[in-house]
Amino acid sequence: MCGFDARIATHPYGAHATQSGYLPVVYDCRIVALVSVTLTLLGLLEREPSYGYDLKRDYDTHFARGKPLSFGQVYTTLSRLARDGKAIAGPPEQGDGPERKRYWITPEGAAEVDTWLSTPAAPEPHLQPVLFAKVTLALMLGRPAASYLDAQRLSHLARMRELTRLKDAGTLTDTLLADYGLFHLEADLRWIDLTAARLGELREETLR
Repeated sequence: MCGFDARIATHPYGAHATQSGYLPVVYDCRIVALVSVTLTLLGLLEREPSYGYDLKRDYDTHFARGKPLSFGQVYTTLSRLARDGKAIAGPPEQGDGPERKRYWITPEGAAEVDTWLSTPAAPEPHLQPVLFAKVTLALMLGRPAASYLDAQRLSHLARMRELTRLKDAGTLTDTLLADYGLFHLEADLRWIDLTAARLGELREETLR
């Protein structure tokens, strides 16, 4: 389960500190999931203009992993993206069913997708869903997924060195919490290495 230690929210040193010293924070998964869904849908629009129905189908196929999006979430996200100038809604189109709109990504939206994909995620526990979404979307868009994984690996290793230093100088509580973060980051690193070795297979499966 993901959560947030209330002590961290008010500490002057921010997200990596508590009253007893520095330690890793398990961030709020709901916030990360919301950001990931929004940027993943935006990335799918970069691949091609789409209706909300098509975006839901493609998201559920490649990213949902048993947690499909509701149509309400898809259309709420599209409305927000259009409001923020990151997508444009076309005119209503009449088909066999209700009217529907096709959405296009804007240059601002494309720039945000590029920044999201190329910037390593904050190396904290429970990152696999975000990393998987970024790698899969990068392959769909013809982006350098291997380079993104390399950057993420370096970011993880730097964070692990930081946690190792902090736990060596901290209390038993700090040490145990730092170990929690280190174990999860080690699992992420194994996943990054495995995924990097199988990018060719994943590309074929994703583009099939």
